[in-house]
Amino acid sequence: MTYGKLKLPANVRKKLSQYRFEIRHIIVLFIVLISFQIILALFQKSLLGGFLSETQSWFQKYYAERLAIVTSTNVELLFENHQRIRSYDEENENGMIYSLNVIIKQQLIQRSVEDICLILVKDHQMYVIDSGQKLYSYFSNTLPPAEADSTSKHLAGIEFFKRMKENIKANEKIISTVSNERTFNVLVPFVPEGEYRGVLYMRVTPDFTFLTDEVRSNFDQASIIFSALIFVGLITIFIVSSRAVAERNEAQDRLLVEHEENVGKQIQLEKESIFTKRIYHTHHKAEKIMGFIKSDVRLMRPENLDEMKQRVITYSNFISRIIYDMKWYDQDINTIINPVFRTNINSVIEFIAQNVFLRVSSKNDMFTFTMELDREIPTVHVNEFIIWEIFEPLIQNAIDHGNKDTIGITLRTQYHRETHTTTIEIRDNGQGIKKELLETDSKGIKRIFLEKNTMPKQPSSHSGYGCYIAYQMAVGKCGWGLDAENLDPAGCVFTITIKN
Repeated sequence: MTYGKLKLPANVRKKLSQYRFEIRHIIVLFIVLISFQIILALFQKSLLGGFLSETQSWFQKYYAERLAIVTSTNVELLFENHQRIRSYDEENENGMIYSLNVIIKQQLIQRSVEDICLILVKDHQMYVIDSGQKLYSYFSNTLPPAEADSTSKHLAGIEFFKRMKENIKANEKIISTVSNERTFNVLVPFVPEGEYRGVLYMRVTPDFTFLTDEVRSNFDQASIIFSALIFVGLITIFIVSSRAVAERNEAQDRLLVEHEENVGKQIQLEKESIFTKRIYHTHHKAEKIMGFIKSDVRLMRPENLDEMKQRVITYSNFISRIIYDMKWYDQDINTIINPVFRTNINSVIEFIAQNVFLRVSSKNDMFTFTMELDREIPTVHVNEFIIWEIFEPLIQNAIDHGNKDTIGITLRTQYHRETHTTTIEIRDNGQGIKKELLETDSKGIKRIFLEKNTMPKQPSSHSGYGCYIAYQMAVGKCGWGLDAENLDPAGCVFTITIKN
């Protein structure tokens, strides 16, 4: 293995060759890294946004309080200066009025300051001052109390002061509250010459979004540049890696195509082998039935002609069905289930028992049949020779694997009106079915109904297909139910369930 011009040591090459590194792995790595980068960028942006939001809230409060403190200090100095001079000539009056107006206007021209006023308490009366003229009127005792003016534009500040009046008088500390997450209401104790006279009220809405927006914008640009660099690097890795593994993938594709061809050939050979064995399995049935036909032809007499003719026709039709099965691996469903078929199951069971199994005289002492047939069972829309192919191997299985000198076989049919179902049971008193054959596979099918899973009497024989064929016909083709279980104390039973 060569990576560019770099030749790796043999032990390293052996270690790396144990892992298959495909293009899809590179794509997954590519997607994961890009996803992590996007998530990290969003997470960092969220943290930055939270930090900027908290910092802005703190700075807004700090800014509003500092602005109110500076303004309050200026007004206190003006207030103290006027009290020291105690002169009311026109020149001093105009200077005081002008000074206070300048202080207030300097604050109001700022976009963040929405309201400013001086709220003083005198003789249990509250006075609101927002201009130099009102301050002069306050000193001259001509300013009306705030309660007399219900239309004042400073009502919000007055109400805020009323709520905080006792608190600020007792502590003489700045009080500020925020509303709408942006606007700060600030009360600064007004204490000229150390004597509490009231408060300076300011409503301020500081706006520093231009600064935080700029920081976020710069962060977004840095994130985009960083992500673009990672993206370009990953694209480069992808191109180099895709070229490195393209040759190996081509060889793997060729190997896969060759493997698929070999698997297809193997499957086809297995199908042909299985089909051949099935033909061989049905060949014995055809030989036995042909022997019955020859015997019936030789035994024909005028007095039994009708009986013999009907039996020979039935045998012949079964031979035709066997030949049809030999021609087609998958039969047309219309030749199995069709509304034109109206088959009496009891008649098929009686014919198989009397004219197939009991026909062989040498075996009459080996098994006996007991018929318990319900004459009320309804007919089924299934070809009678398909039913023959279902019942005959199940009965033959009971005879072949009973392992007793004499096997008693009970054929029972019963119609259940309450559930509209018909059950057919094939019981025997033999040794029963081996436990391992009653185990189910991943699909819930018992092993006895799987191909080549029954126990042949001779290792070289082509048996082991009877129960499989019966299951395929009953369940796969007719949609019936077929189950097998052991009986207590001995024997087994095959149960076929038909929904009418």
